[in-house]
Parts: sequence; C-alpha cells; structure tokens
Amino acid sequence: MALVPYQVLAATNPFTTAQKLTGEVGTNAGINTGGGLTQMIGNLINVGLGFLGIVFLVLMLYAGFLWMTAQGDDTKVKKAKDMIFQAIIGIIIIVAAYAISNFVLGSLLNATSQG
Repeated sequence: MALVPYQVLAATNPFTTAQKLTGEVGTNAGINTGGGLTQMIGNLINVGLGFLGIVFLVLMLYAGFLWMTAQGDDTKVKKAKDMIFQAIIGIIIIVAAYAISNFVLGSLLNATSQG
C-alpha cells in the first residue's frame, strides 16, 4: 500500500487566490475596488487629503512646541504664531478642496449612473 502512488489533488490557482485576497484586503481597508474610475479617483483624493490633514496636525504640534520652548524670545514666538496661522490657512484650503472634490465627483457619478 505504501508503494502505490496516491492521487494528488490539484491546488487552486495561486493567481485566483491572490486576486481574491487582494479584494478582501481592499474591502476591509475601506477601498471599494468595484466602483469604477470615478470611485478610484475619489478614493485617491480622499487619501491624499487625509495625508495633508496629518501634515497639518504635525505642523500644529511642532508650532506649539516651538511656542512652549521659546522662553520669552519674541522671534521664536512670532515664528510659532506665523506657523500656526499658515497651518490654519492650509487646513481651510484642504477642507475646501475636500468639499469641492466630493461635490464634483458625486455629481459626476450621478451623471454617469443616470445614463
């Protein structure tokens, strides 16, 4: 019995398995892979704007650190205040870009889905 070759069951195609896992990972990460080009562009814009929000947070923390460690030096305090002001202007621009991109891509998606 040990010398009789056993029937080997063929494994599933590794490319199909990888494609399935990639779709599951994307779905679990909140990336909709089945929405078409407009959905993908919208996701990329949202990721980029989210990254810019993180940059805003880091700038605000750094400016606050500069202000707290200025030890009464007016030039350092002025530099920190300017950095905070510029970061706030930047986040306003980011929020406006987010609102505009959501409006435009939503309108584009509605226009293409209505036929």
